[in-house]
Amino acid sequence: MKAPERWDPEDEQFWEETGKSVAYRNLWISIPNLLLAFAVWIYWGVIVGLMQGLHDVDGSLFAFSFGNGGEAITGAAYKALLYTLPAVAGLAGATTRIPNSFMIAICGGRNVKGMTTLLLILPALGTGLALRNPDTPFLVFIMLAALSGIGGGAFASSMSNISFFFPKRVQGLSLGLNAGLGNLGVAVMQLTIPFIITVGIFGGDPRSLGDKEIYIHNAGLIWVPVLAFFCVLAWMFMNNLPQHKCGPTSVAVGKYLWLELLGYMGATIAIALLIVPWGGFPELIKIFVILIIAICCTLFFMRFLTPKETKDNLVGQFAIFGNKHNWIMTYLYVMTFGSFIGFSNAFPKLLKDVFGYIRVDENGLELAEAIVNPNAPDILKFAFLGAAMGAAIRPLGGLLSDKLGGARVTHWDTIVMIGAAVACGYVVALANVSLTPEKYFLPFLGLFILLFATTGIGNGSTFRMIAVIFDSKQAGPVLGWTSAVAAYGAFLIPKIFATQIEAGTPQYALYGFAVYYLTCLALNWWYYARKNAEISC
Repeated sequence: MKAPERWDPEDEQFWEETGKSVAYRNLWISIPNLLLAFAVWIYWGVIVGLMQGLHDVDGSLFAFSFGNGGEAITGAAYKALLYTLPAVAGLAGATTRIPNSFMIAICGGRNVKGMTTLLLILPALGTGLALRNPDTPFLVFIMLAALSGIGGGAFASSMSNISFFFPKRVQGLSLGLNAGLGNLGVAVMQLTIPFIITVGIFGGDPRSLGDKEIYIHNAGLIWVPVLAFFCVLAWMFMNNLPQHKCGPTSVAVGKYLWLELLGYMGATIAIALLIVPWGGFPELIKIFVILIIAICCTLFFMRFLTPKETKDNLVGQFAIFGNKHNWIMTYLYVMTFGSFIGFSNAFPKLLKDVFGYIRVDENGLELAEAIVNPNAPDILKFAFLGAAMGAAIRPLGGLLSDKLGGARVTHWDTIVMIGAAVACGYVVALANVSLTPEKYFLPFLGLFILLFATTGIGNGSTFRMIAVIFDSKQAGPVLGWTSAVAAYGAFLIPKIFATQIEAGTPQYALYGFAVYYLTCLALNWWYYARKNAEISC
């Protein structure tokens, strides 16, 4: 659909007569497309839990020897290995967000949204086919998890796109709706998959999981027809804006595919470094080194492997890297969105690992091998609650920030985050040494839902801060860039939990997050929230 030849949402007459209807049409189509992108990106957190459950029942199902010299991986090492899949998806999604951050001005909003949704059909279909065969090699799942990162990259371009449509005075709400309802894709996925796997809608052989027969391949296949429908909707009813010189559709699509490929070149290097052994190199340091390499390689490819016209456009947008507030807001947004997406990616499996096994005997001594807890709660009934809370409350964070100021909302929200993270860690520590860990499940669930709520409010408030701190020319690229780096939370948090689960101390991960949140509290207060701060926002 053709956009108006002029676009100036800050002109009130233009906004009321023309801009408002166009902007909201694009917003309402953007939201379900982004929701689906999140669903396909983050579904590995649920899928690996199902794979682990089937493996617990029958050790021949989804038995992997990846990187273990042909020997089957068991026990805590098996649990840690499965975290690799959501981590790979998180790593690929975050890395592809880097080119997506700058993509709208080069390729056009409609072109980017339509192509992204179209490409997501590939990992959804591939995952469904791979899950049909429990003997599928682990490397195939790694490649499919990497492909699903297309959905993670979509957030940066989607938010950048919506920021161009709306005037500053309502960007807190508009960005909050796009991000919050888009983020809801995680909860929709976590709610949909447990139901859809019980129905033989796509045929195939069911597998026994406790007292249920499940069609695990439905977890991928269910998204294929829905993605196809919303892809068509995006192509027919979304707009490219006149200030985005994207050229003919075929040219714009070519530029989109090339930028996406550059992102995947960086992601491939990072994933290869992730799955190869580094000898005795400390695992936590390795995680951060990989992150830095992924970012640097992708920026290098974008800077030097793009046509002159695209390169000139990128160089102009790269001016944000000379602004210190870009880096400060990136650090703060990692706290909010990075925590939301990382916890969403790890939460279903974390619940299973903490409450699905007993680790001590009747004398309180640690068992050599954890045993399945016969009284474990049905994790899939509750896994969606955290992401649902974080996504649903995000627009409130934007709305409160429009009224009270983003820095003030971020300040008090961070204080609650710190307390919730410490409390969650304490409850996990108690469950870890209990013969009946299930009695700590509801307190943990309530505290973690509170933690999710703080990530959602903080998502809205920090995005509102960006819209105020930066001018309209820089706000879009900054929104994209900060969301790109923050998306590495989907990689970092599962990997951090994996290292601590294998060590038997998952509570340490939560205590570490609380320390990081404390540094964010100090940074936000100094630059934005205190009296006479450098920027009041």
